[in-house]
Amino acid sequence: MARLETSSESAASRHPRIIRDVLALDTSSTVAIIGHPLHTMLVHFPIALVFATLGCDLLYWYTGDGFWQRAGVWAAGATFWSGLLAAAIGTIELLGAAGIRGRVASWSHAVAAMTMLAVTAANWRLRVLVPDDVLPHALALSLLGAVFAGFAGFHGGKLVFEHGIGTNLSPEPEAGPASDPAAHPTHLG
Repeated sequence: MARLETSSESAASRHPRIIRDVLALDTSSTVAIIGHPLHTMLVHFPIALVFATLGCDLLYWYTGDGFWQRAGVWAAGATFWSGLLAAAIGTIELLGAAGIRGRVASWSHAVAAMTMLAVTAANWRLRVLVPDDVLPHALALSLLGAVFAGFAGFHGGKLVFEHGIGTNLSPEPEAGPASDPAAHPTHLG
């Protein structure tokens, strides 16, 4: 019976040496609470709030109700401050772990997230200084922020699901009869 190749062996055999070197680097979180990466826990807030701000703007445009204008100011401010916290921790993670720093998706994620943060800062500042300028300028900034949140989320997802960043994976079992899939047939029926 032919021996099955493990995923790490197949990855090592199909990549050039420089890629194998990057894959071998440590990707452990440098900022975690009981093994849970803090950046991964915090990024959900600015992403959700970017879309909440956009929703407030669209509802203000549709209804003309000043409540949505005021809610948009608070949502934009919360987006900026929660994004600033997530970005600070993400920057520490990026610069502190060579395995994270060595992946292109990390830098793509960082650039998109920082651009989103700059757009949300401009959006919040515009709302605070010129509250009546929600339409069309703040709405345009909300749309742009949502686009960059999508880019940042896409590349962040690549880091988690393709590179295993921010996950606590169990080690692969050692070769032997217990790790042979043929030794443990599944019965569907």
